[in-house]
Amino acid sequence: MIKGFKEFLMRGNVVELAVAVVMGAAMTALVASFGEAFLNPLITLFTGGAAIGGSFRVDGVEFPYGVFLNGLLVFFLTAVAVYFVIVLPFNKIRARIMTHEEEAKVEREEQIVLLEQIRDALLEQRRP
Repeated sequence: MIKGFKEFLMRGNVVELAVAVVMGAAMTALVASFGEAFLNPLITLFTGGAAIGGSFRVDGVEFPYGVFLNGLLVFFLTAVAVYFVIVLPFNKIRARIMTHEEEAKVEREEQIVLLEQIRDALLEQRRP
């Protein structure tokens, strides 16, 4: 039962789904609040202050590019957070598990070779 659960968790689809859910919900909300609290004020500050910061006007139409810059930074920070919190640790754990399984396979193959050699030696001893 536990082996089946472990195999289920180690499938790539489950991890991809978990990453998508996290990116779509929790991490986006957290990073969006960071963007609203810190990034928007910084964009406004660096692009001209409160009066014109983060936007420009053409023929009376306002283009708030600060909103786009904030969204771009939020997306980038979300992707970085998901990668370093979920994807990277999962890949390291997966590599360790695969390494142990491969080592066990090699060890089994070596044991089979040794058993075959012992069998052959015993058969040669029986022959007159």
